[in-house]
Amino acid sequence: MGHRTLLNFQRSMPCPDDMGAEGGQGVVIWTNRGCSACVKAKQFFERKKINYTERRIKGDRTSQLAFARATGGAKSVPQIFIGSVHVGGFDDLLNVERRGQLNALLGLKDEVTEGRRWPRFFRR
Repeated sequence: MGHRTLLNFQRSMPCPDDMGAEGGQGVVIWTNRGCSACVKAKQFFERKKINYTERRIKGDRTSQLAFARATGGAKSVPQIFIGSVHVGGFDDLLNVERRGQLNALLGLKDEVTEGRRWPRFFRR
């Protein structure tokens, strides 16, 4: 699996600018133990071979405050960031993909603009 980095916030609370990931287009997933949607979100990125950073909410006040600060007070996990864009939860991630916006957020080439999908529309 090697496509993730796990960070636990126990010492310091990161600022909101640090909620995205390195390089501007990185993926950060805030998770918690026992969350099936968190597992699905991580598997989604692993299937697409997209690296992500997992930030796990622990039971301590510091990590809970960091999560609240990063997400604007979200009450559920996962919470997914792509660069500085707060996508939302797993369902929101799927909706972004269905609308064809995921590749743009990730800074990847879009298959439609690359002409890969067009030939199948013209086959008889």
